[in-house]
Amino acid sequence: MTIDRKAFFDDVRGALYGGRLRQGQVAGLTALLDRFEQGGETRDRRFLAYMLATAHHETGGRLQPVRETFAATDAAAIGMLDRAFDAGRLPQVSAPYWRRDADGKSWLGRGLVQITHRRNYERLAELTGIDLVARPERAMEMATSVEILFIGMLRGAFTGRRLADHFAAGRADWVGARRIINGLDRAERVAGYGQAFFVALGG
Repeated sequence: MTIDRKAFFDDVRGALYGGRLRQGQVAGLTALLDRFEQGGETRDRRFLAYMLATAHHETGGRLQPVRETFAATDAAAIGMLDRAFDAGRLPQVSAPYWRRDADGKSWLGRGLVQITHRRNYERLAELTGIDLVARPERAMEMATSVEILFIGMLRGAFTGRRLADHFAAGRADWVGARRIINGLDRAERVAGYGQAFFVALGG
């Protein structure tokens, strides 16, 4: 399945990016389109639209792999998370998973959709065949991050929910699909992004 790239970029440039796309955004969108065309797991453009929407939302529109807190380095992210935790601003966190372990590795969030905790790095390493346990920082590589996003959302590796649970014949649950990643947090917003991407994809 071939996507009309010119029509796609012309549409999303105005619909989602204020009339201008930066080089990093073009590169990120292109990597996701390439993976969809080459992967062969599905021809459903709603799947791709929602994956694009998720990457757009989770990276703050950057479309490049990011660290939790959007920090430039692991050390900076760890420091920011430590300060927030110590100040009681992370009530949902019982243990600071981002602090370096005995091997000096941090399991903080990284990627186009951020995976956290060692157990999730281990699970995605098994599913993707990429050794994220020896080198968790590989989640910041574009190709690796794209694979994590696709495999995680297609197979339900993040929360147990899959794209196929929300998009099927006669069914398009743009809002509920947020449960694939993070409950219904910002679900309406991400649904809007997904529908805009779907239109740009010729849906």
